[in-house]
Amino acid sequence: MADLIQDFNGRLAPEWDSAFRPSRIGIDGQFGDDGQSTVSVKQSRLGIRGLLSIPDAQPLSYKVEFDLYGTGDDAGKTTPRLRHFFGEWGSLLAGQTDTLFMDGDVFPNTIDAWGPTGMVFYRNAQLRWTPLRTEHSHFALALERPSDDIDPGNLRLFPGLEGVEVQDDEKLPDFTAQFRYSSDWGHVQLGGILRRVGFELRQSSSEPWVSGSETGWGINLSSAIALDGNNRLLLQAVYGEGIASYMNDGGMDLAPSARFEAGAVSSLDSTAVPLLGIMAYYDHWWNPRWSSSIGYSFTRVDNTNFQAPDAFSKGEYASLNLLHYPNQRVMLGAELMWGQRENNDGGSDDAFRFQFSVKYSFGINL
Repeated sequence: MADLIQDFNGRLAPEWDSAFRPSRIGIDGQFGDDGQSTVSVKQSRLGIRGLLSIPDAQPLSYKVEFDLYGTGDDAGKTTPRLRHFFGEWGSLLAGQTDTLFMDGDVFPNTIDAWGPTGMVFYRNAQLRWTPLRTEHSHFALALERPSDDIDPGNLRLFPGLEGVEVQDDEKLPDFTAQFRYSSDWGHVQLGGILRRVGFELRQSSSEPWVSGSETGWGINLSSAIALDGNNRLLLQAVYGEGIASYMNDGGMDLAPSARFEAGAVSSLDSTAVPLLGIMAYYDHWWNPRWSSSIGYSFTRVDNTNFQAPDAFSKGEYASLNLLHYPNQRVMLGAELMWGQRENNDGGSDDAFRFQFSVKYSFGINL
């Protein structure tokens, strides 16, 4: 898959120029001149999946998949990134795949590499148990790898903490659960998460680490509603505290908060940051060879009173596309996107993007 990308207003952080993430939109020319252009193949995927027969037992299903979207230390690079690597035997799944807190089936038919900002969207290493699986419903539980995003906020402005080091402290796995009911009209799903969001800090390398934690939790309600033909209405609403690392874009799990007396800071504490995410999209098929998707999404963070002025506060995302499928192996289409970032201090900026993509799908039977 190849993406031709042209920005007309605003500019994203250079390492994220091939994905439209509102949290990476620069404010007041932060990243340079507007109107940048790039071509990317980072969305391209390669993988295998199958079913292995086991004598006198249930079969073992598996999936391995990579794309080329570098993240973390490889952000901005075209380099392999593991998406899925798991096996499932009966009710037990082990490996990396979509978190149970997420509903991947409400992801709209868009071509942007990242997608709506207000979605729960995260692939995670996990051990999953599905005790209930029927024709119309399932219920699953999982222990997942913890990953805490800690914001030091204004700690280093506090007397005595000018050189403070802050890092995450992941002592327990995250606990997730999912229930889904499906029928001819579509499906409705409820996902939940309970987690320990921990931190460690020290003022210098000669001093011991001081640790603390808060409880994070979240509820994610989603639905895909089948309309006439193959058209679908896709909806999701998520709310919680300390869940930003599971979101598609924006926010931090934990941040400092302060108590003030006589205009001065009297004490500091940690807070699992509240977050609200909303998404509504409509996928429409004009005929078997043409489709469109239109929708809007946002993420809103309830910042603490001791986060920095430029801390992420709200991200908005909207898109519209027209896609053509000349045959079952080829897709080409265009998409127009708008996004806006708002900071803790109220500063904001937006960006417009046009993207044209070509995708070739192929499979090999081994």
